Amino acid sequence: MESAEWQKQLGRELFGADFEFAHFPVKDSGRRGLLGYTADITPSLVFSAYLQGIFPWYNEDEGDPVLWWCPDPRFVLPVDELHIPHSIDRFLKHTPYTYTMDKAFSDVIKGCASMKRPGQEGTWIGRQMLDVYKNLAARGIAHSVEVWHNGRLAGGLYGILVGQVFCGESMFTVENNSSKSAFVLFSRAFKKCGGRLIDSQVYTDNIARYGAHNISRTAFLHMESQLLAGTLCRNLRETFEESANTLI
Repeated sequence: MESAEWQKQLGRELFGADFEFAHFPVKDSGRRGLLGYTADITPSLVFSAYLQGIFPWYNEDEGDPVLWWCPDPRFVLPVDELHIPHSIDRFLKHTPYTYTMDKAFSDVIKGCASMKRPGQEGTWIGRQMLDVYKNLAARGIAHSVEVWHNGRLAGGLYGILVGQVFCGESMFTVENNSSKSAFVLFSRAFKKCGGRLIDSQVYTDNIARYGAHNISRTAFLHMESQLLAGTLCRNLRETFEESANTLI
């Protein structure tokens, strides 16, 4: 089956009958992986992008158009290479938190949007992005992990799940080790369910400590084409929450 055809078919299966596939040509732009821009952003357009290894990243508040990226190199974590720092492993043995999945997606993405980050003014998660990803969550494509402490959200993360690939979008932390411990628990559960790759898009010190590394864009796109149409062998949410509950 021709590349675009399997992507269209997979898109309809996961997104719904209203899916409209949009082809993004991937060329060497010479601008760190910036492919181009559009005036608008829709859930269907965003999901089309993920099916081709592309994602939106722009600052709506500053009036940017919708920028589409496919970086070279690509920063990824094959789950078979997951490294768990001793400090987080020790923390999880006595964690004060409870962990859930897909219980408060809207609150998690808003928490990520409001998170203050060094060297960054404002946020790339504007109103348009909030609306798009909440739509994808309602379709079972975007997922959140929540960390709770005394009934309040202490941290979390969210991303896009397609086949055996999880595209990590953002995380936020209110209390110490909340998102770090959630990421480790999620990664373990994802691997247990047959997940193969966590796409972190661009380098961060935070994800590097877990074993993520750069690969070429060509290698990434080839790997992703093998994994997007794959399936998990277990229910990810149930597996995650069962594993997290054994800590308590």
